[in-house]
Amino acid sequence: MDRLTAQQRHQNMAAIRSKDTKPEVIVRGGLWKRGFRYRLNHKRLPGHPDLVLRKYRTCIFVNGCFWHGHMVDIQKLENSECCKIPNTNRDFWIEKICRNKVRDREEQRALASMGWHCITVWECELKPDKREDTLDSIAFTLNHIWLQDHGAKTFPYPKLDEEDMQMPIAAEDSNF
Repeated sequence: MDRLTAQQRHQNMAAIRSKDTKPEVIVRGGLWKRGFRYRLNHKRLPGHPDLVLRKYRTCIFVNGCFWHGHMVDIQKLENSECCKIPNTNRDFWIEKICRNKVRDREEQRALASMGWHCITVWECELKPDKREDTLDSIAFTLNHIWLQDHGAKTFPYPKLDEEDMQMPIAAEDSNF
């Protein structure tokens, strides 16, 4: 049973922000510290991604586990480790989380069709014990995307002949 009145619950839910949330600020700080520059909530892109890195053609969505149903199996109506569906007004919350999950998939498909890469960061991945690993993983992914998009070229070493193998090393003195 809910301990709050309907008016108090309404005020609590209305106070939840969609921008500048704590997980989003953590990701922004971590990326800034690693030298990545970004724009916030780009209005012209589908879904208004939390962070947009144009240089990498990448959008980052920082999702709250509850609001976006992280690891929730809606068909079985089961909770996950980081997302518990409330028992009060359960049908409403299941429907809302399903709508959010479908909308997220559609927005990411639209971005992919426009040539953008999408990264989703979950709130539970930003807990203090996992935070640095998650931020390092994002940085690694962004660098990998940049190398893929800009075609880092590799050249094979030429094969050496037998006489080339006999050449003295640069630090060797040839008088000995």
